Amino acid sequence: MDILKAARDFEVGLTITTADDDIRKLFEPNAPPIGERLRTLDELHQSGIKTYAMIAPILPGAEVLAKSLEGKVDYILVDRMNYHYGDWVYAKYGLADELSDEGFRRTGREIASGCQRLGIDCRLIF
Repeated sequence: MDILKAARDFEVGLTITTADDDIRKLFEPNAPPIGERLRTLDELHQSGIKTYAMIAPILPGAEVLAKSLEGKVDYILVDRMNYHYGDWVYAKYGLADELSDEGFRRTGREIASGCQRLGIDCRLIF
């Protein structure tokens, strides 16, 4: 933490793909739980380090992440699913509608709207 605080023009970002840890387990079974990532961002941000979250790829449940990230990040980047590794998970668990272009646009708009209400800089990059 001391090294990060001493760095100039330094940012720390973490990827958070969903607010639903059950969904995280389906797509990212070896990734840290959502709560751990949120606590890490909060600790860094409260220490004065510029932080951001990258919601990428957007997974089901991501539309409510803005509230969880409030006060923990300086900005949020949002990107869609850009690979097909997880397609089978969408199909197996009845989430195929979320994998469409319209599904990603809709969720991206919901995230951006939540960020706007909370005053969080949000950048859709798709």
